[in-house]
Amino acid sequence: MIIRAMEFHDFTDCKSLTEMMEDSKFVFKYKHELEGKFEEMLTWFITVKLEISTRPIPPYAADNKKVDLLGLYMVVERDGGYQNVTDNNMWPVIAKDMRYGYHDGEFMRIIYAMYLDVLVYRFKKVKARRPVAMKEG
Repeated sequence: MIIRAMEFHDFTDCKSLTEMMEDSKFVFKYKHELEGKFEEMLTWFITVKLEISTRPIPPYAADNKKVDLLGLYMVVERDGGYQNVTDNNMWPVIAKDMRYGYHDGEFMRIIYAMYLDVLVYRFKKVKARRPVAMKEG
């Protein structure tokens, strides 16, 4: 399976994994494999690319419950991304979707900002720089 063989050596490897996750049926079918690869990708991105060694991966909530970073990423993307969720004060709903209490909304926002927002920002930046194919004729 291609997911198991994936390795992360540069940003395009990260982009390849997230492009696979655009299909929600695919994510549902291979969720277990994707969770591990997603954490592996984030570990590479945060510790190697960003050179940040102080963020534990995966993060844990106060009740020693592991935060599902793939699930958080998918839920926030489904709801329009970080800015849309923040502008519409949807973080309490995100927390509830992640099986936390509404009061954990700010915690979910902070986790997303610390672990996922910079990665998503880079994806958008790379996508914006792609050359547009010119039409012939």
